[in-house]
Amino acid sequence: MTWEPVDPERQRARVEQLGTIVGAQLKEITDYLHLELTERIPELQGDPLLLELLGTSIESNLETIGHVARYDVDVDDVTTPWGAREYARRLAQHGISPTALIRAYRLGQQFFLEWSLSQLAELEDDPAVAYAVAQEFMWMVFRYIDSISEQVVLEYEAEREKWLAHRSTLRTEVLEHLLARERVDLAAAESALGYRLHQHHLGAVVWSTETDTVADALGDMQRFTVLAGRALGLSATPCFQPRDRTSGWAWFPLGHSAPEVEPQLWCEALKGVGEGVRVALGNVRAGLDGFAATHEEALRAQQVALIAGDAGRRVVTYADPGARTAAMLAADMQGTRDLVASSLGGLAQDTDGAARLRETLAVFLAEKGSYVATAERMLLHKNTVKYRVDKAVAQRGRQLDEDRLELELALLACDWLGLGVLPD
Repeated sequence: MTWEPVDPERQRARVEQLGTIVGAQLKEITDYLHLELTERIPELQGDPLLLELLGTSIESNLETIGHVARYDVDVDDVTTPWGAREYARRLAQHGISPTALIRAYRLGQQFFLEWSLSQLAELEDDPAVAYAVAQEFMWMVFRYIDSISEQVVLEYEAEREKWLAHRSTLRTEVLEHLLARERVDLAAAESALGYRLHQHHLGAVVWSTETDTVADALGDMQRFTVLAGRALGLSATPCFQPRDRTSGWAWFPLGHSAPEVEPQLWCEALKGVGEGVRVALGNVRAGLDGFAATHEEALRAQQVALIAGDAGRRVVTYADPGARTAAMLAADMQGTRDLVASSLGGLAQDTDGAARLRETLAVFLAEKGSYVATAERMLLHKNTVKYRVDKAVAQRGRQLDEDRLELELALLACDWLGLGVLPD
């Protein structure tokens, strides 16, 4: 269908009338859009202050549109209303996705135009004039929303970057005070970390050995923290603090009655990340001092893993007695090398054969000298175990009962700390 040209003054008059109606019914339209947007966009619900600012943003945008229509203002000369800018900044500070912000503008545009067209139908009975006015008004609203939504997204991104930098600095300062066991304002510290401190904590150090894929390392570490939290069945979010591009610190919130943590849970979580991710864990500790203590233990466990290198375990937990002992041995590496050399004799060699004998001997001693129990544990024949033990004794150069404690410590050092403890 084609329309005859309409009187431009009549067309302009109807557009001005729509702008006037928007101003006159500003509160009613604002309330209507506020209700529709909060019902349809879950991310905008909940926080009373954000809900109030959403109303302010809607009202300021509607008021501006009313002025543009009434006074024939060029949309290119319109700047973002204060309420709209402030709402975008607050969403950024609360970590709400910009997608929710953009969707609010799109849905708001849809609902407002539907309302506007219903008003136009009551104002104008000439279809040709109504069509021309609708085209002009919709094009004006579209240009306004397109321009303003772009501006508020830029405002959001700038505020988000600034807020994250500020929060990162604040979190770092709070963590430094907590780990130094200094007094802190509990409420302020918990707010900065987004983490409750009066509960049980499990500290972790997470790092990546894949230096050729540094770009993915931080994402992998954060993903591991999330997956581990799910595996633990946590209701609260773990606290994760990046240290650099390939390492980070984490705390898992275990509540007031700490559950027993199965080692297999960590292995399951690691399946969802890159092969290079490694984890060191402390013991479960409680309260403010426990927050620092479990972290210190995780750092000691990490030192064990770092010394072991590629031969080390992917998960090292300080709750393992072997890891605790290895951490103490790692504190004096030269002394540990001397201990290994003197206690193992010919077993302290970097060969596959010597490694097999050390492993067998360690299990044999742990099983209290039982050939049968050792064979069952290692899935070997009893005679094979006896052959290896006899050969280990011969290469050591003295009986197992001689310096038994030092022998067991030396075997443990080789197992946990790797080739770095063997003589050069």
